[in-house]
Amino acid sequence: MGEYENREREEVFSKKVRAGKRTYFFDVKATRSNDYYVTITESKKRLEDGVFIKHKIFLYKEDFEKFAEGLKDTIEYIKANQEVVEKRYEYSESPVEVAKTADEDFSFEI
Repeated sequence: MGEYENREREEVFSKKVRAGKRTYFFDVKATRSNDYYVTITESKKRLEDGVFIKHKIFLYKEDFEKFAEGLKDTIEYIKANQEVVEKRYEYSESPVEVAKTADEDFSFEI
């Protein structure tokens, strides 16, 4: 097995989320022993030279519950302490702002 094959595991599922100037990739990959894990990648174009900068984290299935709980608690804290304005991006790339109140439930279930 070559070095490249060793680094890049088989992709099982991929979800691309465009959010304005950023794009997020949620990828499910399989280890050699066919264990699934998630990579979350943020990709953003650098203004100076147009190069895409990527940041990636790996999330293993034994950590899913704690990760989801931490993310949920963090988002709930922000919503309770500040108004969250979520941008909606249409095909025209024109952002439409939608105000969400702190009272709205955030559900994140596994």
